[in-house]
Amino acid sequence: MAEVFKNFINGKWVESKSGETFTNVNPANSDDVLGEFQKSNEDDVNDAIAAAADAYKSWRLMPAPKRGEILYRVANRLLADKERISQEMTREMGKVIKETRGDTQEAIDMTYYMAGEGRRLYGMTTPSEMESKFNMTIRQPLGVCSFITPWNFPIAIPSWKMMPALICGNTIVIKPATDTPLSVVNLMKACEAEGVPAGVVNMVTGSGGTVGTPMMKHKDVKVVSFTGSTEVGRIVAGACAPNFKHTCLEMGGKNVQMVMDDAKLELAVEGALWGAFGTTGQRCTATSRLVVHEKVYDKFLEMLVEKVAKLKVGNGLDESIDMGPCINQDQLDTVLKYIDIATKDGGRLVAGGKRLTGGDYDKGFFVQPTIFADITQDMTIWKEEIFGPVLAVSKCNSFEQAIEMANDTVYGLSASLYTQNVNNAYTAMRDIETGIFYVNAPTIGAETHLPFGGVKETGNGHREASEAALDVYSEWKSIYVDYSGKLQRPQID
Repeated sequence: MAEVFKNFINGKWVESKSGETFTNVNPANSDDVLGEFQKSNEDDVNDAIAAAADAYKSWRLMPAPKRGEILYRVANRLLADKERISQEMTREMGKVIKETRGDTQEAIDMTYYMAGEGRRLYGMTTPSEMESKFNMTIRQPLGVCSFITPWNFPIAIPSWKMMPALICGNTIVIKPATDTPLSVVNLMKACEAEGVPAGVVNMVTGSGGTVGTPMMKHKDVKVVSFTGSTEVGRIVAGACAPNFKHTCLEMGGKNVQMVMDDAKLELAVEGALWGAFGTTGQRCTATSRLVVHEKVYDKFLEMLVEKVAKLKVGNGLDESIDMGPCINQDQLDTVLKYIDIATKDGGRLVAGGKRLTGGDYDKGFFVQPTIFADITQDMTIWKEEIFGPVLAVSKCNSFEQAIEMANDTVYGLSASLYTQNVNNAYTAMRDIETGIFYVNAPTIGAETHLPFGGVKETGNGHREASEAALDVYSEWKSIYVDYSGKLQRPQID
């Protein structure tokens, strides 16, 4: 009998009022059931938001350094439980164990980082234009925050949203992805164990339509943060617009790695392998397009294909495995669909291209790491996000053309350039239309203390992680203290 996990509302583990559950299964092994989770409804959402709204009254008044001390303890708890959390994450999400350890470490890092912000949360002071007058700014929290999180980083991305919100004095309700609820259960347990007051953090599991929609539209919710597809992001933006809720949207990407003729090819090949096939390509920052200078195109492609052939695909709990499965049948079908489209469009298949079958592969959603060469800018595989281990390789004849090709996308999350030319590196830093840019490194690998997010149809102008995340979860208040004892009129007197 599979373990039954409950919602976490107002400091208690409670069943959904629907009386229904759904099953969480390992995408690498359908025989491995992680548990049953609550198939929640709007009543559960309303209870969670009410608990968060009530807890906000006292949590916002707790001194920020004290809030930081609690988060520091939560980080310690996550660190102590890192291996167990990571093992369970590999079982529910599928990516290899070395990656889930990194996912858990990112949550640890983010929690420590935001704990430290409890002793900062800087505002500013400025001179007044009037005599005997003091000017300053302070941050203030907004209230209840709703978080709708994805399955590809099941504990890291929830931490990106939760920790800055909490340190600012907000309370939260989170809906984890239906494919990966256990990782957020583990995050809730860490908060519970380390003294986060009842109602400050709440979790409701279930579908986007049944749970996510009321979380966005509820009148007491002041902030909605969503990570997922651009299509769903538009729906979130529309739901939040009538009440002018703060909305943070992190959405799609079609990221490019550019390889110039002066690049260190071995290094660039390693970057492409990790960027394209790490997390089975299921990252918003995954390397989906590769633009290679014509002078090194054939050699680079040969080196890359040789390396890809050696990648081991399988159950990520095996330390020797390089790439795990797709998250579910729908995602596998999507990947296979794009492979078929790329073939029909005239892409040259040089690696992979098939579902893996036979033996243990039949119990999971496995596909070969796939590379298409000679892709042109009019092909579907060049334009659309796949979210799987499929890499489109194209040729350029100059650095300038590589820049043009890199920017030929509706998305703008991440890009990278491999070159030994410092002038070209700085030119690309300036001219590439993305929120994240790497030099001589792959398109994946963001660190918690720099802002994370993109431009164009990737985001709506906000950033997660680093100090920048505080702007999503706080409002600036400008304060003027006049101790002159007389009326003073700025811009007039």
